[in-house]
Amino acid sequence: MSLYPYLFFSGMAREAMTRYQAVLGGELEIMAASEIPEGEDPGMEMAPDAVMHAALTLPDGSLIMGSDDPTGDGGGVKGVALHLSYEDLDEVRRAFDALADGGEVQMPLEPVFWSPLFGACVDRFGVSWMLSGETEEQG
Repeated sequence: MSLYPYLFFSGMAREAMTRYQAVLGGELEIMAASEIPEGEDPGMEMAPDAVMHAALTLPDGSLIMGSDDPTGDGGGVKGVALHLSYEDLDEVRRAFDALADGGEVQMPLEPVFWSPLFGACVDRFGVSWMLSGETEEQG
């Protein structure tokens, strides 16, 4: 069994997924609504440049997927956060700063009892992130 987050955006999927690739690395595949095979019905009306499906395969094999939601209200993603864990504390800082850029820091990066470095933010696309560092003793 595998579990992968699927994020819905209101017209910002391409920008968001491209940003995540820039921050996290990996390989990004994006299918625009205009690329839907002729005769196939996606079940909803979408602008030709809307993202029908995007998949970001991260360097460790993890996957983040997303698309534009034509029924969306433009609000941020609520009720869920994506958690990134790094062994390298400098990578935690780099990724946190990049994801928080243009967004809102909810908890600054700092040592906590369960991690040598932990922080939380909402990025410019309304997605909540939690980032932490692990030490060899914890892993």
